[in-house]
Amino acid sequence: MGLPPPSPLFLGLLLLQGVLRPLWGDLVFIPAFIHMTGPAVSASLVGGTEDVTVSLALLQDKEGLLPVPACGVLTNETEDWSLTVTPTVIRPENALDVTVRLKRGRQRCSSNEMDSFSESPCMVQTLLVSASRNSSCLAHLLIRVEIYANSSLAHNASENVTVIPNQVYQPLGPCPCNLTAGACDLRCCCDQECSSNLTELFREACFTGVFGGDVNPEFDHLCSVQETPGAPGWFPFLCVQSSPANSPFLGYFYHGSVSPRQHSSFEVNLHTDLRDFSDFGYKQGDPIMTVDKTYFTIPQVSLAGQCVQDAPVAFLQNFDVRCTTNLEVYREQDGIINAKIKNGAVGGIVTPKVTYEEAADPDKFITRTETLLSNESASRNVNVEEHYIFRWNNNTISEINVTIIRAKINAHQKGSMTQRFTVKFLSYNSGDEKEFSGNPGYQLGKPVRALNTNRLNETTLHLWQSAGRGLCASATFKPILFGENALSGCLLEVAIHENCTQLRENAVKRLDSLIQATHVAMRGNSDYNHPSDDWLEIIRADAPDTGADPPVSVNGICVDIPARLHIRILISDAGAVEGITQQEIVGIETRFSTVNWQFQCGLTCEDKADLFPVSASVQFIKIPARLPRPLTRFQINFTEYDCNRNEVCWPQLLYPLTRYYQGEAYSQCVAKSLLLVSFLVLAAFLSNPWTRTRKA
Repeated sequence: MGLPPPSPLFLGLLLLQGVLRPLWGDLVFIPAFIHMTGPAVSASLVGGTEDVTVSLALLQDKEGLLPVPACGVLTNETEDWSLTVTPTVIRPENALDVTVRLKRGRQRCSSNEMDSFSESPCMVQTLLVSASRNSSCLAHLLIRVEIYANSSLAHNASENVTVIPNQVYQPLGPCPCNLTAGACDLRCCCDQECSSNLTELFREACFTGVFGGDVNPEFDHLCSVQETPGAPGWFPFLCVQSSPANSPFLGYFYHGSVSPRQHSSFEVNLHTDLRDFSDFGYKQGDPIMTVDKTYFTIPQVSLAGQCVQDAPVAFLQNFDVRCTTNLEVYREQDGIINAKIKNGAVGGIVTPKVTYEEAADPDKFITRTETLLSNESASRNVNVEEHYIFRWNNNTISEINVTIIRAKINAHQKGSMTQRFTVKFLSYNSGDEKEFSGNPGYQLGKPVRALNTNRLNETTLHLWQSAGRGLCASATFKPILFGENALSGCLLEVAIHENCTQLRENAVKRLDSLIQATHVAMRGNSDYNHPSDDWLEIIRADAPDTGADPPVSVNGICVDIPARLHIRILISDAGAVEGITQQEIVGIETRFSTVNWQFQCGLTCEDKADLFPVSASVQFIKIPARLPRPLTRFQINFTEYDCNRNEVCWPQLLYPLTRYYQGEAYSQCVAKSLLLVSFLVLAAFLSNPWTRTRKA
């Protein structure tokens, strides 16, 4: 039995190396072998890419023997090829994108039509991409190049000018199967780039129908196709006389001219003739105006979820939005410093008071796509948060305070930034007292008010708002909003030798940080100074025992770990004020659910951190304000009179006169019914049978 040839053996070793190396975390190309038939290919270099040099070499395959890979000559270019290495977007410190590209000016393939379908490739080469550190080879990528003359790189498509026919008389696509520019497409007989000799090879197998170039088919109702097999005998008398050139596809095109977009009248009025009634006082929802008769704008999120940069601020309407901005196109706007805003009175002007602060952790707002090695370049400031507080008095604005939180970044930094914009309207005589969430009942979307009897700085319940990698250590809090069910979570880093008791305590601590309060307000205007009135104590059920360990403890396995906090809030209607239903909280309960945690290993368990997810859910349950009336003995025994169980409902025989009818007031139903009865009685008196009875 003979040995295998050296060239396939070397290729097999490279493939085996690409499969095994990721298992022990070494540097490796993915994939390790590429069969190249186009002008460019790409691969990923995964592992510790720090101080790694990537080189390209052309291997001379003589009699099936490939030389031993060497990293002595480090170059990124050969005679016909170029090598490009860029960091990946997701993890630039552990992965690189390697691209090998054929130089446009050195293509060897001929563009002769007679040679376009040669069976042998016009370029056959073997390329070796090597990754080394300190002249030590770490990984190899083998590229087998086989480029044929009929590939699209053999022709420069940009040199041909496409002539678009007149769409009124001929469809836009006269040959839909012509998919490759500058080359002949197989089985496409309408392709003008196919010579007559090539067309004869597949003449019997051409594409049919519209895709094959028959863009003017004759439909069955034309008189010219009356010889169609299966046509009825009366067809010649009821056929359509039309020119064969009148294709049904022509109805999809007109002259093909491009006209400029006409702006709607709404957009024209919005930017040219602004309606300014601010001199007579603002009303709720009116846009705030400046002295230049323009809207005072702050970026806001539209209904479609997009961030609108020039959105007007409405009077007495609070909002809290976040917008994502590309750092390359970001431009700092300092117009708020010089802005002069109308206060709602004739000639009244308010100048905002601006305060600048530095961001404590800019990485919470900025996501970098690449790491800049040099810190000597110029820096710039970006606004990561802008908080606006408007003080109002009746229908005027008395004061505007703006707090801008800035972060300093590199002037050439690339990536995205998440900005936060908040607007809050407060009364002119309000101090530091807590903000109401309704008066008296809760308003939908307002924070649930909370109170801790042991300390006075807790005002609401929270959920997590993860950022970056989603770790609990970097997660921020957001308030629980009334009437909105929500689910949030974060990740805890856990080692394989983690103590189970410590893990339980850490999980409980993270979950308890969301509910630091002891009471919640029944109504939106409950007074913090009177905790005994209109405040409900939070019921904490099934509090986990953090110190209970199983008798047998195994590394990497912990049981009964608190993983989710369930918050159930009972609400109900509590009357109405001016026709608006008022809702209140009648009960709240928190409950933990536990899971069994096990460290997730691959083929081998390494001493690295695993991620344990913890989450919290909020559910608002609406209960009736009045308990339903219990069933009577008659309703229990005689179910045939139950309207919910039978198609015939005898209790609702006179439906408009019963309490089940809610279409209008009961008094109106009785009045209309009596009027109808009077008409029936009058008709009975005037009828013929009644007249004959009187005569008898």
